[in-house]
Order: sequence, then C-alpha cells, then structure tokens
Amino acid sequence: MPTPATYSRTQIVLHWLTVLLILAQFTLNDAIGAAWRAFRTGTEAAADPLVAAHVFGGIAILVFALWRLVLRATHGVPPAQGSAWSVRAANWGHVAIYAALILVAISGGAAWFGGIEAAAEAHEVLKTILLVLVIGHVAMALWHQFVLRDGTLARMR
Repeated sequence: MPTPATYSRTQIVLHWLTVLLILAQFTLNDAIGAAWRAFRTGTEAAADPLVAAHVFGGIAILVFALWRLVLRATHGVPPAQGSAWSVRAANWGHVAIYAALILVAISGGAAWFGGIEAAAEAHEVLKTILLVLVIGHVAMALWHQFVLRDGTLARMR
C-alpha cells in the first residue's frame, strides 16, 4: 500500500462531508425518533422530510465510510506522527471510528427497514459510542494542532 505525504482531495472532501452528515444526524434526530415510536405503537406518523433526511443521511454516511476505506486501501494515508504508542492509538482510534460509522448505519437501517427492535437498541448504544469517538478524535486533532504543533490537522484541510 502506498504511503502518501497528504490525503487526496477525494479523501479530504469525503471526510468533511461525513463530518457534516454526522452533525446533521445528531442535531436533527427528533423526527426519526418520533416516527420510530409511532411505528412501534402502531400509530400513524405525520410525513416529515427530516425522517427521510435522517435515513438518506445514514445511507450516505455508510457509503462514504466504505468509499473512504477503499481509498485508504488503494491510495494509502499519510503516516501517523508521534511515539509508537500514540501511532498505535491513532490507528486503533481510526479503526474504531470506521467500525462505529458502519455499525451505526447498519443497525439504523435494520431497525428502520426491518423493524428490528434489537437493532434500534443497538443503534442507540452505537450512536453514543460514535459520539464519544468523534469527541476524542476532535480532541486529538486539536491537541496536535495547538499543543504539539506538528501539522497533523493541516493534512486534512
């Protein structure tokens, strides 16, 4: 696998599109929650475009995550910087984020399209895990930018 000095333009665009979609998913999730509760109780939910936005946003996040993994495998990524333990932590952090992105989307899809209650419960737990991972990811990016000043953040701009 190649080891480029920077991320490709496609990798950068997909990263920031994923960020925007995740922000939208977390901030606009009330409608999907209400629609799910209505479905579970057998009542009719009012048509709400935010429900469709949440569903299609989740599908887009899944597609983008898989696409980004393909790009990582075919084009590579810049090497992580720092000590051996911090490089391992960064690598495992990225693995955890990708796993969470994929599992949150799959569990949400299984709940919504399959009506699977256990998938809905998993989705709730996984979205919290994803939130914690994203907060950690942002914290580490800011640490690299403002404390270590090693240019790590600049590679994703």
